[in-house]
Amino acid sequence: MNGRLMAIIIEMPKLSDTMTEGTLVRWLKKEGDKVRTGDVLAEVETDKATMEMAADDEGILGKIYVPAGSKAGLGVALAVLVEEGEAVPDAPTAKVPAAPAAAAGGAPAAAAPRGPGAKASGGSAAGGAGGRVKASPLAKKLAAERGVDLRTLAGSGPGGRIVRADVLGAPVGGPAAGAAKPVQTIRPVAGPDDTRIPLTGMRTIIAERLLMSKTQIPHFYLNIEVDAGPIMALRQEINAGTEKSGGNKYTVNDFILKAVAAAAAQVPAVNASFDGDSIVQFAAVNLSVAVAVEDGLVTPVLRNADKKSLLEVSTAVKDFAARAKGKKLSPDEFAGGTITVSNLGAYGIDNFDAIINPPQAAILSIGAAKKVPVVNAKGEITVGNRMWVGMSCDHRVVDGAVGATYLAALKKLLENPALMLV
Repeated sequence: MNGRLMAIIIEMPKLSDTMTEGTLVRWLKKEGDKVRTGDVLAEVETDKATMEMAADDEGILGKIYVPAGSKAGLGVALAVLVEEGEAVPDAPTAKVPAAPAAAAGGAPAAAAPRGPGAKASGGSAAGGAGGRVKASPLAKKLAAERGVDLRTLAGSGPGGRIVRADVLGAPVGGPAAGAAKPVQTIRPVAGPDDTRIPLTGMRTIIAERLLMSKTQIPHFYLNIEVDAGPIMALRQEINAGTEKSGGNKYTVNDFILKAVAAAAAQVPAVNASFDGDSIVQFAAVNLSVAVAVEDGLVTPVLRNADKKSLLEVSTAVKDFAARAKGKKLSPDEFAGGTITVSNLGAYGIDNFDAIINPPQAAILSIGAAKKVPVVNAKGEITVGNRMWVGMSCDHRVVDGAVGATYLAALKKLLENPALMLV
């Protein structure tokens, strides 16, 4: 053993950027098992996906405090590692209640119960000891003026401190408004033959984030028709060559992702986020790629996508898709996206308008490439290959002219795909 003097409490880790609690899907070790550093202890369902929880230390799994199927907040004691012959401690008692989660894109807050040898976990709460709220003087002044209850916010400043931007991003209630009234939900009337399916952690967070997006972000929508013929022809030509050599097989989506990233580099105003009193324009194009999994949708991030070759984009997306379905993506692979692509063309959808993935300012919705009658340059009706591309924009960040400029740049790349290969 490692000669330590205390038991090691295993706490619920922060496995995604927006995670506030997790569900223990199953334990892969049982009480009494020897554990080595790096061993997978359990599978945990987060708001993004089901992920593996690995051991940071070694010892004997003395006791499991939270059984499979149970939910636990960040920092909650899940189990304990002990040395051989060492007494197994009872589960430590939480001393401070968890603070409310921040809106999407903010820092979730949680209080971590502490026990013998416990390690600190991620997440920072605005509430300090005794219920004191950590906030800057300006944030307190603004909160009083706007009727914002600081106890309902999680701070994005150092150590979870609430700053001006956090207050500006909160709903305004007026000086005497107090807590906001809960939204009344119209509940369905379920009959005896109807099935009630409990929400998973992922579906719960999807519901919360999309409701927040549609109610707090002023969406507007643009659509453009693209001649998909050049992409289809180039793809067929490239795949014919790689098939003979046993190389990579490219999809239409590979070309689209490459074009979306390249166009975002050309029109950087869309590669941005609203941040209270400012707009953050990102230096890197980190492409969030929507991947459907069994119980929802995940968006792993392809970093510096505009600087990657078509082959690098293609292999990365294939890897994302395989590991997302196998629940093998790591938490950092979901963080830091700056613009999202959702492609439903493979499902036969012609066009649609997607909901923005906060805190991003734009999402592209890609429809199916279909053969349709078109009028050519000679005025003749002929068969063409057309595809609709939609763009949902945050009007606080992206104006109509900026969005139109971006779609024009994207259309040019899609209709001249050789430009992406140079």
